[in-house]
Amino acid sequence: MSKFDPYEHLKVVLNPDGSLTRFLHLPTTPATGEENTQASVVSKDVTLNDQNKTWLRIYRPSKLPSNDKSIARLPIIIFFHGGGWIQFSVEQTVIHEHCNQLSGEVTAIVVAVEYRPAPESRLPAQYDDATDAIFWVKNQAIDPNGDKWLKEFGDLSRCYLYGVSCGANMAFNAALRLVDANLEPVKIGGMILNQPFFGGKKRTKSELKLATDFYFPLPVIDLLWELALPKGTDRDHRFCNPFIDGPNKEKIKSLGRCLVIGFGGDPLIERQQDFVQMLLMQGVLVEARFDDVGFHGIEMIDPRRAAAIINFIKEFV
Repeated sequence: MSKFDPYEHLKVVLNPDGSLTRFLHLPTTPATGEENTQASVVSKDVTLNDQNKTWLRIYRPSKLPSNDKSIARLPIIIFFHGGGWIQFSVEQTVIHEHCNQLSGEVTAIVVAVEYRPAPESRLPAQYDDATDAIFWVKNQAIDPNGDKWLKEFGDLSRCYLYGVSCGANMAFNAALRLVDANLEPVKIGGMILNQPFFGGKKRTKSELKLATDFYFPLPVIDLLWELALPKGTDRDHRFCNPFIDGPNKEKIKSLGRCLVIGFGGDPLIERQQDFVQMLLMQGVLVEARFDDVGFHGIEMIDPRRAAAIINFIKEFV
C-alpha cells in the first residue's frame, strides 16, 4: 500500500521559501455590485487592510423588511470561512453562495472576511485580521462617512461572529481578545461555531477511530496545524488546544451566547463536545446542535445539510 501523502490530499506543494503552491482552483463569483436590481441579495467588496491584502465582501437582502414605513434594522453577521487555514476564499462560488443564502434567509447583513492564509502568514495573523474586521464594523458606525449599508440598515447592537472549521476557531479567539475591548456601539450578540477546528497532542477516541476519514484524515489535520501554528510550537499551543490553561480561561466566563454545530463522522467531534462542556462549566449559555450523521464540511456537498445549518443560525439570531 502506498504511503498516504497529506500534501497530495490537499493538492498543495510546500516551496523551499515556506510558501505553498495551491493546485485546487475552485470557480469564483464576483460581487453583484450595489446597483444590481435582479439579485435578491446584493454584495460588494471593500478593502480591509491594504498592506495585508485583506478585504471584506458585504451582503444584504435587496428587499428590506419594514415596519410602519421605517426599515427594520438587520442583525450583522461577521463571517470567517473554513479551509484549514491554508485555502478557500470568500469569492469562491461555494462560499459566496453560502453567504448569499445566509443573508437572504436569516435576513441579515453578512460581512465575510478575506483573511491571510497560512503558512505565508501564520497564526495569530488570522486572529489579527478577524479583530480588524470587527473594529472595521465599529468604525463604520462612528464615522460620519462610514459604510452606508451598515449605517442605514444594520443593527449594531446585534452583531454575531460566525465561523466554519478554522473560521470557528477564529471567531472564538477573536471573541476572547475582545472581552476587554470597547466596541461601542457594537454589541456582540453571540458566537456561531460550525464544526470548530481545535486540536491537541493527545489523540481523542474519535480522531483514532476516524484517522483514515475520506475527507479529513488525521495526517491532513496534523499537517494543517503544522502549517498554521507559530514556528517552534506544537498542537498543545492555546491557538490549537483551548483546554490549555492560560489567560484565556478566565475570559471564557465573559463570552455571550454560543451555538456549536457538529457531526458524528467528524474526527474532531469529541473535541467539540468537550469544548461545549468547558463553556458550560464556565457559565456560558451554549446551544449545541450535534448530529450523529455527517462529516467535516458536509454542508459544502449536501445542500440539505447546508439549509439545516442556516436554519439553526436563523433560530439563534
